[in-house]
Amino acid sequence: MNLSWKIVFAVLAAFLCFGTGVWYASNHGHASTAMAAGRVLYYQDPMHPAYKSDKPGIAPDCGMKLVPVYADGGAADAAQPPAPAGTILISTEGQRAAGIRTEEAVNSAGERRFRYLGRVAADEARLYKINSTADGWIQQIMPQATTGNFVRKNQTLASYYAPEFLAAEQAYVFARGTLDRFQASGKETETQIAVSQANLQQARDSLTVLGMSDLQADEMQKTGKLTQDIRIVSPSDGFIVARNLSPGQRFEKGTEFFRVADLSHVWVLVDLFENETWTARSAGTAVVRYQGRAYPAKVSEVPPVFDAASHTLKVRLEVTNSDLRLRPDMFVDVEFAVMQPSAVTVPSNAVLDSGLRKTVFIDRGGGSFEPRPVETGARWGDRVLITQGVKAGERVVAAGAFLVDAESRMGTAATARPPATAVPPP
Repeated sequence: MNLSWKIVFAVLAAFLCFGTGVWYASNHGHASTAMAAGRVLYYQDPMHPAYKSDKPGIAPDCGMKLVPVYADGGAADAAQPPAPAGTILISTEGQRAAGIRTEEAVNSAGERRFRYLGRVAADEARLYKINSTADGWIQQIMPQATTGNFVRKNQTLASYYAPEFLAAEQAYVFARGTLDRFQASGKETETQIAVSQANLQQARDSLTVLGMSDLQADEMQKTGKLTQDIRIVSPSDGFIVARNLSPGQRFEKGTEFFRVADLSHVWVLVDLFENETWTARSAGTAVVRYQGRAYPAKVSEVPPVFDAASHTLKVRLEVTNSDLRLRPDMFVDVEFAVMQPSAVTVPSNAVLDSGLRKTVFIDRGGGSFEPRPVETGARWGDRVLITQGVKAGERVVAAGAFLVDAESRMGTAATARPPATAVPPP
């Protein structure tokens, strides 16, 4: 390496050493002054804390003055167990300048409310699909038979012609006439009348299976006339949520004509992650809110269904929708109220989550902050439950925890360097 490069590296090393010394002095100068009355345990290199000396002097690597390390309040000695790795000292002025604030971990209990987004869905037990049971042609569609309209039970939606109905209608009219003659003559035996009644019922069942409504079959029984217009009627009070036909359309057996949903009782589906499903199980009930109105809901006994697309569990709520305001695919607010037993909680900002571990900083007093791994539970509002790692009454860093963590990591990284060989001061 030529001389010019050696000079450049020397200048950079000196600048780095000076900058680190300024940082260390600014963060530890006040703490050292505050603890000046304590007994000095040893002296260490501010750049390489692993280097320790019994006497004051100059650091061999960067030429900085060795920094004294004092006993905690003057009561500890060199035999005292060392503080946990990552523990740092920050003066009162430094804490104030960095906005560091501590708060006590407390035992808290009471009702906790958890809010989620839900989506309204039709109750599958109240969703009716009207399908064709024969080939035919659409004759007429009623004006009110459009998607979104409310219809009443047995209200006519459309009519169609299907040749397969003619034979069944003829058999029904003939069976009805035969039974009427037998009953009027009074000469037939009870067995003959019973057989005629069975034939009539069989013919009636054939019409029902083909798709004729009971109202139209009763009308045919009274008039004794055949019809070519088979009426499609609504099976229940509800909203038309699907229509798949048009006037003059030819259809095949199995074609879906309409889909009618009775929305007096609906489902609300809530997507929850696995670690959130306990809220629904614990609550058992919920409140669904939509445009200022609240609807009491019950958590379904049906286990949640896993959605592979969103990687969530769909929890089903059953809601009575008497005013029919809730419609399929609407978004609503869902609120679970859970009685939380007494447990240790801290502000949510106090917990630093790296993905692999969760850490809080404990205030040990005298400007000393100790990193401590914790295990957390549920969150509510701005607080989080601590299941392990912190006891009630301990103070944790509630604001500025990320700054304390950054300084702790810098100190740990410096300590991890190989120790330098002690050189007596000049």
